[in-house]
Amino acid sequence: MADRDHHGMKPLEGLTPYCSVKKYGHENEGGQRDDRFGRMFPHLSPAYTNPAILSAIGAKGGPMDGGAKNDRTDTVPVGMIFFGQFVDHDITLDASTTFDTVVDNPGEIANVRTPTLDLDCIYGLGPEAQPYLYENGGTFGGVKLLTGADNPGQAGLAEHDLLRAPNGRAIIGDPRNDENRIISQIQLAITRFHNHVADTLHGETGLEGHDLYEIARQQTTWHYQWALVNDFLTAMCGVPVVERILGCGRKHYCGPAPFIPIEFSVAAYRFGHSMIPMKVQTRKGESALELFGALLGQGFDAVGDPRAVVDWHELLFTPENRSVERAQKLDTKLAGDLLALPFIAPPAENSLATRNLLRGNTFLLPGGEKIAEAIGCDEATIKKVVKKVADVNGDLGADGIPLWLYLLAEAEVIGRAEANGSDKEGEALGPVGATIVAEVIIGLLELDDHSYLGANRNWSPREEWNTLGKLVTVAQPALPAV
Repeated sequence: MADRDHHGMKPLEGLTPYCSVKKYGHENEGGQRDDRFGRMFPHLSPAYTNPAILSAIGAKGGPMDGGAKNDRTDTVPVGMIFFGQFVDHDITLDASTTFDTVVDNPGEIANVRTPTLDLDCIYGLGPEAQPYLYENGGTFGGVKLLTGADNPGQAGLAEHDLLRAPNGRAIIGDPRNDENRIISQIQLAITRFHNHVADTLHGETGLEGHDLYEIARQQTTWHYQWALVNDFLTAMCGVPVVERILGCGRKHYCGPAPFIPIEFSVAAYRFGHSMIPMKVQTRKGESALELFGALLGQGFDAVGDPRAVVDWHELLFTPENRSVERAQKLDTKLAGDLLALPFIAPPAENSLATRNLLRGNTFLLPGGEKIAEAIGCDEATIKKVVKKVADVNGDLGADGIPLWLYLLAEAEVIGRAEANGSDKEGEALGPVGATIVAEVIIGLLELDDHSYLGANRNWSPREEWNTLGKLVTVAQPALPAV
């Protein structure tokens, strides 16, 4: 059990077969630790931008302010963006850096999460170390996870909520998964999925106790990982990019152990900030709700209003084939509310765009155009992106463009690679962003000998659980009346 629960802390082997390039930077050779951040392009020099320029770019009313923009993608359901936030919480947590420091060596920064997609935000440290997360006694003792439905005295709509303490705080593996209603409902949906898997496997095999827990956890985790690769990555990075990496190997994310590169965590994986709408419709036939309003934006307390209970058939593609709300296009604009975050009081910086841009300076990130050159983008593609960046702010020039801004501009003017050989502007990540995100996610799986890509590359999911939409709705109960 200890080995299973703490596998994110042990060295993982098996690098060589998965990488098409056997040349590693100094930080990716033997010294890279899996509980620390690192660099994906350690030989590139850092860029620097005057912070006053960054503040002007990200300011409320500035060039990145999309106001109440309503320019939607054609193929990306809005629920996928919140799922991306859930995935981020599964693999990263930097609890130590600030904007007024310089991070020269990210290998000194602790990653509080395990850099493996093992759902430890759901399972915690397991039933032996954290038994209060699990049922006690009976067939499913130490197997099924508890939810609000198991606590009848819990305030609010307990049967549609996470398990909560008397102070309203969710009793879960990662408290960040209760910071807004949609992310807490994802946590609840995947918890229910684990319990459904346990029911199914018990009925098929008769297993109980520890043995049932282990196989239910593995199957739940592997189906989650499958959806991450085959639904999320294909939507955000493009099928050709995902197939190229799986078929030909990784070229840039290479090392002896899984780790989180700062190019990924500080820039590339923040692409979803551009795709979040100001309002989200969570229930069929109901009005859309403000993302930071009282019903969706207030976390860390019991669900009290039925309108805050998410119907995942409305936010993801599922077998019901509803007309699903789409995410905003990925471009250099953010919803206006994100440039004046209501939960951050001035004088602290409350523009999410500015905060992202400032982090590039803090972590000594290379310029986006330099990384584009490093991964082999042609000059014409880079010039097209640079021209778009100049439209956002002409003071940035053509050198040292903040990586996050470069990736947004790249998505806007190049876009996601399509199966027919074309690119779809604004639909999702362009070549640089897609390469970073897909190589890291796939690499984390391939370097984990407990994942389906690290343990059994011939594994395939059960048909009834083989998409993200099926996974989060298979155990969704009848919704409360509004």
